[in-house]
Amino acid sequence: MKNKRARAGIIAGVIVVALLALGISATTVVPAGHSGVVVTMGRVQKTALDEGLHFKLPFVQQIILMNNKIQKTEVASNSVSKDLQTVSSSVAINFHITKDAASDIYQNIGEQYADTVLQPAIQESVKAVTAQYTAEEMITKRSAVGDEIGQALSDKVSEYGILIDKFNIINFDFSEEFNAAIEQKQVAEQNKLRAETEKEQQIIEAEAAAKQKVIAAEAEAEATLKKAEAEAAANEKINASLSDGVLRYQQIEKWDGKYPNVVSSDSGILVTIPDQGNTGTTESGNGN
Repeated sequence: MKNKRARAGIIAGVIVVALLALGISATTVVPAGHSGVVVTMGRVQKTALDEGLHFKLPFVQQIILMNNKIQKTEVASNSVSKDLQTVSSSVAINFHITKDAASDIYQNIGEQYADTVLQPAIQESVKAVTAQYTAEEMITKRSAVGDEIGQALSDKVSEYGILIDKFNIINFDFSEEFNAAIEQKQVAEQNKLRAETEKEQQIIEAEAAAKQKVIAAEAEAEATLKKAEAEAAANEKINASLSDGVLRYQQIEKWDGKYPNVVSSDSGILVTIPDQGNTGTTESGNGN
């Protein structure tokens, strides 16, 4: 009797476990940021499951989780520039797959789609774009080169349901010879710019000095003109103030008290005036 009860208990336990296992196998949970690809007896359904709890056929259907979150990959690539310089580049890509494309990607590419499709497309895009630019242009137009590579990559992988969210060039490396040539060119340009700056400064200083001389000369000429005008005005005033009486008075003031020995008159008579203190003689004649 006891053995029968024990067997019954065991059977009941097995049934309960089986029911629990069946219940668990009949449900599945698709976590956030994922799509559930339904595989029924090896056949992939076109529509993937959304996030959340879903029911499935136990032991018949399998749910494959595909990541729809933004993922990141970094790739090193070697290429050749337009001027045949070797370019070693390192790029970083943010990408994700769409929910609608999850089933097709799993069926046609597999879960390793990043290695199967994305990586080769990155290499091809980098090489195709860098071949259109010289090495120097890749340095000076780095942002434009990055945008062009990103667009080329997006065009290649979008048909698979892989979307490129962001493309960045981490680094461009060139040969040592090219780096040395670029450095020499930069030094030469800096020296040229410095020489041009110094020349312009000298020209500015020379022009300033010449302008200063012109200003000084003009000021001196103006001062001389004003002085001459002042002297002329003063002489004019003096001449206007002089009369015959004043002139005779000035002559008397300047006379030393001595008469000249000989004076003439309008009649032609010569008169000899004796020295002061002596008796002199006066001669006159009419020219005969």
